[in-house]
Amino acid sequence: MTGNKTVNILKANGKRELFDRAKLEGSLLRAGADNDLVAEITSHLEAELEDGMSTSQIYKHAFFLLDKKHKKVATRYVLRRAISELGPAGFAFEDFVASILREKGYKALTGQMVLGRCVEHEVDVVAWNENKLIMAEAKFHNEQGTKSDLKVALYVKARMDDLKENMFFYDKERKVDEGWLITNTKFTETAIHYGQCNNLIMIGWNYPEKGNLQDMIEDGDLHPITCLTSLSHGQKADLLNRGIVLCKTIKQDLSVLNSLGIGEKERRELIAEINSL
Repeated sequence: MTGNKTVNILKANGKRELFDRAKLEGSLLRAGADNDLVAEITSHLEAELEDGMSTSQIYKHAFFLLDKKHKKVATRYVLRRAISELGPAGFAFEDFVASILREKGYKALTGQMVLGRCVEHEVDVVAWNENKLIMAEAKFHNEQGTKSDLKVALYVKARMDDLKENMFFYDKERKVDEGWLITNTKFTETAIHYGQCNNLIMIGWNYPEKGNLQDMIEDGDLHPITCLTSLSHGQKADLLNRGIVLCKTIKQDLSVLNSLGIGEKERRELIAEINSL
């Protein structure tokens, strides 16, 4: 309900639902907008809502308004939403984590079956360089408000303890140096306390204070392709299915766009959007 009229919006999956002002306000607040900016943008958008508008259209408009008022908040707004679109199964998030680690100088593989001291485990991401071997559990959530709780931390710690008892060959024979639990959202306070107590490396959207997922993305300009409003949902899915998860991959090799039927004008707009991120 907005004003005196009921507005139905069209979600990316084709379903229609009532516009929820609280959801929009929540997404803006989580991006770092203050209450005055949230009220200004929400009121502006509500005045222009029409029945049948897509969530993508609303998002683009909100991003446009944010970008004019507060660029740092606008970048966070586009990032949080984009990471939550690396789904629904979460495999693209595993590719994204692997891509981040490759940019940091590691070799990285996803979906590795490895043997611990007692049992075999499927590890989401294995990354290594000359000095370190990392095995990571990538916990993906579609909804930004969902948190990884104590049960997740307990499960990952038990797996990592079993894995650290064995030797592995990644370029050379070695043991696991670090076990990670990395998520695109947040952790509960209990999970954080448990992780700190047991030396489990936990990385969330804004945890720890330094070196969190947001820092990793922004420091390395590692924006996922789901940030891009110039691509349709289907085009993004096509690229993700081919393991193309970073905007910079497109910029470095425009040939990856050949199968998407994108014209020259659209390509220029796309590159301009990548540069603006």
